[in-house]
Amino acid sequence: MDFAYTVAGFAVGAIVGLTGVGGGSLMTPLLVLLFGIHPSVAVGTDLLYAAITKTGGTLAHGLKGTVDWAVTKRLAAGSIPAAILTLVLVGTFAPGGIEGAAALIKVALGVALLLTAVALVFRKQIQTYALRHVGAEPDPVRTARLTVLTGAVLGVLVSISSVGAGALGVTALFFLYPAMPALRIVGSDIAHAVPLTLVAGIGHWMLGSVDWFLLGSLIVGSLPGIWVGSHISTKVPDRILRPILATMLVLVGAKLVSH
Repeated sequence: MDFAYTVAGFAVGAIVGLTGVGGGSLMTPLLVLLFGIHPSVAVGTDLLYAAITKTGGTLAHGLKGTVDWAVTKRLAAGSIPAAILTLVLVGTFAPGGIEGAAALIKVALGVALLLTAVALVFRKQIQTYALRHVGAEPDPVRTARLTVLTGAVLGVLVSISSVGAGALGVTALFFLYPAMPALRIVGSDIAHAVPLTLVAGIGHWMLGSVDWFLLGSLIVGSLPGIWVGSHISTKVPDRILRPILATMLVLVGAKLVSH
C-alpha cells in the first residue's frame, strides 16, 4: 500500500507541475475515495504534505523576486487566526472531535472543489472583469482589508478541507490586484500557502489526524512528479489542461457532496 501512495503522490505532483494547481484539490479526495482514508486524516496529512512541497516553490519564487510579501502578510493575518479558531471549534464542539466531523469535512471538501473548478475555468474572465470594473488602482485601504478577509475565508476552508489555497487564492488575488503580474500573484499565493498549511497541519497533528507514514510515502512520489510535470508543462497547452482538471474536480466534488 505504501507503493500505491507513492504512485499517487507522483501522479498528483506531476499534475501540480503541469498546471500549478491541484495539490489539495486532487490529493485529499484521492485519499478519501480511492484509498478509503478517514477524511480528517486525509486532510491533516495533505496539509503537511502541501506545506513541505510548496516550500520549494516559495523559495524559487522568492529568489526570482515574484513574491509580494506585503500581500502575503495580509492574507496570513486573516488566514492563520481563522484556521486556528476553526480547528479549535471543530475539535471542541464537533461530536467525536475532528474524527467525528467526517461528514462536515466531506461536504466542505466537495464545495471547495466545485468552487476551485469554477475559478479554474473563469480565471481570465474574472481578471478582465476586475480590470474593467475595479480599475488598475483600487483603493489601497479597502483592498488591504479585503485581502485580510479573503485570507480568513481561505483559512476556514483550508483547515477543514485542505483545498482553497491554490486556485481560489489566486483567483481572489486576480480580482483584488488586477494590475499585478500573474507570476507575482501565483508566487504570493504559494508563499501564503506555506504558513497556512503548516499551522493547519500542526493543528490536525495535535488533534491526532496526521498519518506520518502516509505523508512520507506521498512526498517520496510527489517530488519527482513535480519535477517531471514542470519540465513537460511547456509542451501541453494550458487551454487543454485546465478544462480537463476542472471537469475532474467537478466530478469528484459532486460525488463528495452527494456521498
